[in-house]
Amino acid sequence: MKITELKLYVLDAGESTRRLHTIVPVAGLQRTQYTHRGGATRPGRNRQSFLEVHTDAGISSRINAGLAPATIELLAEQVRGQNPLHREHLFQKLFKGTRWVYQPQGWFGEFDNCLWDIAGKAAGLPCWALIGRVRDRFAAYLTGGDMDVDGYLKHIEAGRTLGVQAYKFHTYKGGKADIPIYRAVRDAVGPDYVLITDPVCSYTLREAIEVGHVLEELDFLWLEEPMHEQKMRQYQELCAVLTIPVMANETLMHDMGISTQWLMHGATDRIRARSTFGATQVLKMAHFAEMYDTNVEMNGVGSLYGLVQAALGCCIDNTDYYELTAIRADAAQQMGAVWGMTNGVVLEDGSIAPPDGPGWGATWDEERFRSLVVEEHVF
Repeated sequence: MKITELKLYVLDAGESTRRLHTIVPVAGLQRTQYTHRGGATRPGRNRQSFLEVHTDAGISSRINAGLAPATIELLAEQVRGQNPLHREHLFQKLFKGTRWVYQPQGWFGEFDNCLWDIAGKAAGLPCWALIGRVRDRFAAYLTGGDMDVDGYLKHIEAGRTLGVQAYKFHTYKGGKADIPIYRAVRDAVGPDYVLITDPVCSYTLREAIEVGHVLEELDFLWLEEPMHEQKMRQYQELCAVLTIPVMANETLMHDMGISTQWLMHGATDRIRARSTFGATQVLKMAHFAEMYDTNVEMNGVGSLYGLVQAALGCCIDNTDYYELTAIRADAAQQMGAVWGMTNGVVLEDGSIAPPDGPGWGATWDEERFRSLVVEEHVF
């Protein structure tokens, strides 16, 4: 079997508006620190790009991919005529060759996901069967924005109606303001409910240490990105003094090499990953983390509106949660349905599971998909 061509489709689902983030200072701190808030809205179009990989065996794969035509053209130049089942060869070529085509790390991740899809379809098996399943379902945590105690508790209760038993704070107030919130929420939800927090780079090292010790007392699962991730020395100090796991590499998760270096050097305790940078890379990071007796955790919806992360989450032993970003069981499915994908993940009793169809198992309303195509690029 050979790869014959790559296609990029641009779909348009109509008029839309987009809100621009505005960088604003955080009030009440004795230092300069910034966060963001919603800024001006702008009219635009609701557009999404999709990559297709075609073979001479009549097997093809489609995936949502935010890639430009020039990037797909460059990718096609490297992979046309190659056997799509030689996944590791193609990964090594593109991973090690990234420097020589001047692309960011992780740039070929969705292509890698297409290769897994093609392998599954060729074998008549779901990708989870090719990888090896470790659990039937993948539990979710609900993630929230910057709120007060009452707002967090209402959000947590809404998640509980969907069976979700874990919650992650996002907060930008500084450590002194956050500590009483964490205590109040723990008191309200009880000792068995899972809590995680992500201050999104809003702490100093001192604050991160002080808050971290409180989180240990309150039995939080992990502390995520408390400081800017370029501060390796400070993260090494933080990880050395805390027993709660620290996860530091969200803005580095596209780069397998850097992320694993941080783990080796004691600057993070868990590794962040995402399926959009390729299932092969996620699995390598998971296996590496396993050797360090720690976890890889994926964030966001991921590729194919949750299908890829559902499969990976059910195949990786050392991962805990899928990140749920909306209080709606079919939120990811509805995202895909806009473009004609009919089976994005649906939350059931607080967890998700991949479909049983071959490959990643995505199913499409082809008439809907084709009706939205406004650009087609063939390479």
